Amino acid sequence: MVTPLININDVPQAIQLALGPVFLLTGIAGTLNVMAGRLARIIDRARLLTEQDLSSFRLDRKTVQQELACLEIRRKWASAAITSCTFAALLGCTVIVVLFLEAMLGVPLKWLAGMLFAGSTIALVVGLSYFLREVLRASQSIRIQVLAEEASEKDRAA
Repeated sequence: MVTPLININDVPQAIQLALGPVFLLTGIAGTLNVMAGRLARIIDRARLLTEQDLSSFRLDRKTVQQELACLEIRRKWASAAITSCTFAALLGCTVIVVLFLEAMLGVPLKWLAGMLFAGSTIALVVGLSYFLREVLRASQSIRIQVLAEEASEKDRAA
């Protein structure tokens, strides 16, 4: 007797196993949405500073150049975060494919699924670290601008 290539009883188990990576993908998608929004704001601010006349701002050329340099650093960190999290999502999708292939073909691929899932989690940690770095850089640059404005107001009052 020939055994069937696909064991239909293994499909529900594969679906159950795939739920973990699916939830991870949902979380990554939300995170990517936030990161893409931040990157868009960084780019919009840089465009505003480069395309508008300096006289429309109350900033001198040096201050604008400093802010543009800061925005460029933040853009790089945000892009790296998006790249890493996208890679994590791709690895998560691959985990799901491997789990279904294992169930459908009966090939032992749990080791591969485990390695891919670990890789996905590591890529997510790296992406979140880049994102945290970008947020901290943004917080530092805002704090510096506020301190500079307070110093200017004290000079005017004196």
